[in-house]
Amino acid sequence: MSFSSLTAPSSSASSHPLTPYGWDEDWAAAFSPHAEQGLVPGRVVRVDRGQCDVITADGPVRADTAFVVPRDPMRIVCTGDWVALDADGDPRFVRTLLPRRTAFVRSTSSQRSEGQVLATNIDHIAICVSLAVELDLGRLERFLALALSSSSGAALLGDGRDAGHSPEPIVLLTKADLVPDPATLAHLVQDVEAIAPGVQVLPVSSTTGEGLDVFGAVVSGGTSVLLGISGAGKSTLANTLLGQDVMDVRAAREVDGKGRHTTTTRNLLVLPHGGVLIDTPGLRGVGLYDAGTGVGEVFSEIEELAARCRFHDCAHRAEPGCAVLAALEDGILPERRLDSYRKLVRENQRIVAKTDVRVRSEILRDWKRKGAEGRAAMQAKRGRVR
Repeated sequence: MSFSSLTAPSSSASSHPLTPYGWDEDWAAAFSPHAEQGLVPGRVVRVDRGQCDVITADGPVRADTAFVVPRDPMRIVCTGDWVALDADGDPRFVRTLLPRRTAFVRSTSSQRSEGQVLATNIDHIAICVSLAVELDLGRLERFLALALSSSSGAALLGDGRDAGHSPEPIVLLTKADLVPDPATLAHLVQDVEAIAPGVQVLPVSSTTGEGLDVFGAVVSGGTSVLLGISGAGKSTLANTLLGQDVMDVRAAREVDGKGRHTTTTRNLLVLPHGGVLIDTPGLRGVGLYDAGTGVGEVFSEIEELAARCRFHDCAHRAEPGCAVLAALEDGILPERRLDSYRKLVRENQRIVAKTDVRVRSEILRDWKRKGAEGRAAMQAKRGRVR
């Protein structure tokens, strides 16, 4: 993709050249202190090797991020950020970030459990799932948990106040043309809807155009990000919405539907009919990062059942009066669903515990309590045997 393709459309009738990129009165107000210092606003459209491509009112520029090297990895310059940079110079330098409204964050693979910001200031999160292969509902639940937590744990203003803005997730079942039977396709949609309460599920095809009018209407307002594994059809979908081959694509393997990482950076693109789209590389791993809110929303039926358990700290393992286990035995709650819930809750607790002393203490107390209960049960068993 050439940087020239990111130039703001000349046909825009907006009063500000950056309006097609999401500039509004709130961003102008947030930037006003920097304007007094002679800096200019811009939006980051791509980041690589300590530099970034930024679109400004005068067009695209290449800028250095050397002055924005925070200790907190969550504050590293990211695609979608609004920044203040030098008015001129060679090279230009990004001086600071404007407070983010939202951010999609996953946990890195490091032992420190740091967060990695994948996209910022987003209004819609489009999770792309290919119908070329069997649905992986567990992976989708993980994506949804992160998407539904994208404003609670990561999207904070600089002073710690929540921005009060939550991106809207949507699940795109891509390559829908590979499922020609309407009944089969409807069944797949129902399977996804069952694990995505309140989330729109939309079959789309870049080949036939199915669902693209609906998705185009969704992304025409605000900034949207495409997320998914390699081969999910994200870049092909982006090219179709753009009406030209801006993003490189390659065919996915027929064996497992996976593709090569032809998209290696996160790229912000202006759509011809309004809206901004961020295309991202395929994600191999999606580690949770402070996603407790999202896990609760994705598994809302289990959370509702848990509220009816006899004990408020019920672990849903073997406790008497457990409403979750009762639903499992009655066939109301699928075992796969409960297993996935337990896995994501444990993972999220481990991540949070590494940075939250209170949560770490609660987990330690819970381990001690369960250990004591286990020892007491063993002693009672031995007493009966004697």
